Amino acid sequence: MNARVEHRGSLGGAEVAAILEVAEAATEADGVGPLNEQALLHLRYGGDEQIGAVLLYEGDDLVGYAHVDPVDPVEGPVGELVVHPAFRRRGHGAHLLRAALDRAGGRLRLWAHGGHPAAEALARSAQFEKVRSLWRMRRPLSGDLPGFELPEGVRLRTFEPGGSDPEAWVALNARAFAHHPEQGAWTIEDLRLRRHEPWFDPAGFFLAVRQDGPGGADRLVGFHWTKVHDDGDHAHEPIGEVYVVGVDPGERGGGLGRSLTLAGLEYLRSRGLSQVMLYVDESNPSAVRLYEKLGFTRWDVDVMYRR
Repeated sequence: MNARVEHRGSLGGAEVAAILEVAEAATEADGVGPLNEQALLHLRYGGDEQIGAVLLYEGDDLVGYAHVDPVDPVEGPVGELVVHPAFRRRGHGAHLLRAALDRAGGRLRLWAHGGHPAAEALARSAQFEKVRSLWRMRRPLSGDLPGFELPEGVRLRTFEPGGSDPEAWVALNARAFAHHPEQGAWTIEDLRLRRHEPWFDPAGFFLAVRQDGPGGADRLVGFHWTKVHDDGDHAHEPIGEVYVVGVDPGERGGGLGRSLTLAGLEYLRSRGLSQVMLYVDESNPSAVRLYEKLGFTRWDVDVMYRR
């Protein structure tokens, strides 16, 4: 195998284009994208200089890529890797994984999107164990949706990019996901990058606000940020997504999360979409039960392995 590995801290435009071509080919072959949103945003816009890129070449052809993110100093780096379908079954996956492990200092958590059998076999051969499953669930938007009522004193409005909402939302997101290192650590910059994505629509970003006493200021207590995929990664038609739902810890138990979810579903249906999807951690049974009661069923799974 005439392959070589190159490590990068930052990437040039031609390298990014080649990586995206590899990822697109893998998506077409496997039916699921090999890189998550955070990795794609880093490719398109740059960002954290600690994030590592591992490039695998066969001759002059880029045949594989690994993204290594030191997201959590306690749990360890997180990685994703992809090999071009035309260059598989040549040992490139194992070669790329060894290089990613070296980049991560021998400690790595690895996402395999779609639970692909080849990814599982590669992980096991390198003594990785399955530690987390992220379910993808979906439901049709045809037919009636359950009704809902907001808790007393709470009203809904949409996100206003030009005011104080960005800072208030980041603070609420940190409280709502204090025990979720990936979501809870989002910054103003993370929000800004997504606001510049083609799919961003403030009309589908719902905020629940509570007024603190008569004449008091509104306080954000929950949100439902929806998303519409039309990039071909989810079948061949646009599909809505329950992108993220968050509730202030002091408001939990009052049905606000369910109401926010249904408000977003109604909006996505008003956009003419026929299907909606979401991600939920298998280890969060209360969330799984809520979504099952709302008509969602498991569709696919992303698996995390750790060594």
